[in-house]
Amino acid sequence: MAYYVLRRIINAFVILLLVSLIVFLLLELAPGDPAAMQLGHTATKEGVAQLRAELGLDRPLHQRYLSFLVDTLKGNLGRSYANRRPVIAEIRYAFPATLELSVVSLIIAIIIGVPLGITSAVHQNSLTDKVIRFSVILDISIPIFWLGMMLILVFSVIFALLPSYGRTEWYSIILPAVSMCGYPLGFIIRMTRSSMLEVLRNEYITAARAKGIPERLVIYKHALRNALIPVVTIVGLMFGTLMGGAVLTETVFAWPGIGRLMVQAIFSRDYPIIRAGILLSSATFILINLVVDIAYTYINPAVVIYKKDKTSS
Repeated sequence: MAYYVLRRIINAFVILLLVSLIVFLLLELAPGDPAAMQLGHTATKEGVAQLRAELGLDRPLHQRYLSFLVDTLKGNLGRSYANRRPVIAEIRYAFPATLELSVVSLIIAIIIGVPLGITSAVHQNSLTDKVIRFSVILDISIPIFWLGMMLILVFSVIFALLPSYGRTEWYSIILPAVSMCGYPLGFIIRMTRSSMLEVLRNEYITAARAKGIPERLVIYKHALRNALIPVVTIVGLMFGTLMGGAVLTETVFAWPGIGRLMVQAIFSRDYPIIRAGILLSSATFILINLVVDIAYTYINPAVVIYKKDKTSS
C-alpha cells in the first residue's frame, strides 16, 4: 500500500514537471512579443529592448525555464507583465472564487444527480428511466455559455430575481453554479445508474430480497454503499475538471476567478499569469486525482493488488 501511494506521488510530480515544460515552451515559442504588446504600437526598438531586458526575455530559453522552475518551487511566480503586481497576489485573489464556484456546482450536481441515478436504475426501462436518460443527453449537449446567457435572460433581465454578474452577495453564485453544474450532473447520473444496475444484479441483493428485507433498505443500505465507489471516483474527476474548466462560466458571469483572469491574461499576453493559472489548474487536477486514487485503495484494497499483479505480469 505504501509503495503504491509513493509511486502515485512520484508520478504526479513527474506529470506536473512535464506540464510546466510544455506550457513554458508553448508560450515562449508563440508568435508575438510581450514587450512590444505592453508598450503599444508607438514603441521604439530601444524601448522594446529595454523592457525585454527588464522582463528577462533577452536570456536564452533554457535559462529562462530553469529560473522559472526554481522560482516556482520557491513559491515565486514572478510579476504580471500588465500591472507589475506579484502573480501570487493575483492568484490568491482569484483562486478562492473559482474554488467556491466549483464546490457549489459539484454539491448541486451530487444532490440532484445521485437520487436521479438511483431512481433511473430502480425503475429501469420505465417511462421515468427514459425521461431521465433523455434529460442527461440534453443536459450534456447544452453549451455552458448558451445556458448561462439563458439563465441571465430569464432570472436577471425578465424577472430581475438574481444578479447577472460579479461576486457580491451570497446569492450571486446561484446562476453561475447552476450553469456550471450541468456538465458533472449528467456524468454523475449516468455513473450512479450504471453502478446501481450492476450492484442490483448481484446475488447478495437477491438474497436480501428473499429474506423479506424492505425494498427501501435493500436499495439504500445494501446496494447504494457498493454502488457509490465508482461514483466517488467520477466526483473527484469532475471536481478537477470544474476547477480547470470554469473559463466560460466565469467569463459569461464576470466571476472573478482563475478562468476569467487567464482570459484577460491571454489577450494581453501576460505570460506569468497564464503559466501560473495553467500550472495551478493542472496541480489541482493532479492532486484531486491522487487523493481519489489513494482514497479508492482504502475503500477497495483489491485495486492495489490488481495493479501489482498487472505490473508483475
